[in-house]
Amino acid sequence: MMLGRRPTAMQVGAICRKTATGQVLLVTSRDTGRWVIPKGWPMKGRSLAGAAAQEAWEEAGIRGNVEAQELGRFDYEKGQDAGFSVPVEVRVFALDVEDEADEFPERSQRKRQWFDPADAATLVVEPGLKRILIGLRDHAAH
Repeated sequence: MMLGRRPTAMQVGAICRKTATGQVLLVTSRDTGRWVIPKGWPMKGRSLAGAAAQEAWEEAGIRGNVEAQELGRFDYEKGQDAGFSVPVEVRVFALDVEDEADEFPERSQRKRQWFDPADAATLVVEPGLKRILIGLRDHAAH
């Protein structure tokens, strides 16, 4: 660990996918408007996969079956209100979509759109997330 550097924080994220088409959902971040996956902090009383599923609901209006096994991990720097950023490791879980609601908690704060995984990979900034999205073609839905 580098002197003066905080340990990496952990978040959970969901790659929401339509099993029939293989498309994945991206949402815009609230601060910068860039394309991301639904993600957030672990939640007391929920598994990591369960917390990822809850984030998919809150940020994208998606409900479905989340896989308990991690799909992968990626790192990014999360900007803070004070103007600095903290390193965050995101543990990513696949969520097979069963329902897409028109009304959900963060509807007015985000856009959502479906993409082919390869196209989604070109839109996200984080190299690790790009790798996970590109690798989806090798990850068959259950």
